Amino acid sequence: MLGIGDPAPDVSGEDASGNVVKLSASRGHAAVVYFYPKDETPGCTTEACSFRDAWDGLAKKGVVLIGVSSDDAASHKAFADHHKLPFLLVSDPNGDLAKAFGVPMKDSYIARQSFVVGADGNVKKIYRKVDVTVHAKEIMGDT
Repeated sequence: MLGIGDPAPDVSGEDASGNVVKLSASRGHAAVVYFYPKDETPGCTTEACSFRDAWDGLAKKGVVLIGVSSDDAASHKAFADHHKLPFLLVSDPNGDLAKAFGVPMKDSYIARQSFVVGADGNVKKIYRKVDVTVHAKEIMGDT
């Protein structure tokens, strides 16, 4: 099980535009990898819009924010366009990224969990339980 202080898995995946996103490319900056079940569902939309609303503060800190679900690139693009999400959404259809972080997957839905990765590439904070109504604020305090 991935723990605080461990090196973050150097995962990669395809974003909504079809570009390959590799976590190690964020080295030198804090990164947040947040896993969520499904685009356009109530909890996932609340969480994503909270991150959108906190984006200016996160961007000023140089934070790289990556949302991951099993939805495909077209779904992510529509979700990002609909809610004007300024951060990366990455597809994990087989759950490979989730597995690397120890995030469970059930019936093709990835569990909601988040990881804060320090500029050194090591895990700084793990959220195995997420309250979508306050999570963006928590993350702002962690980065």
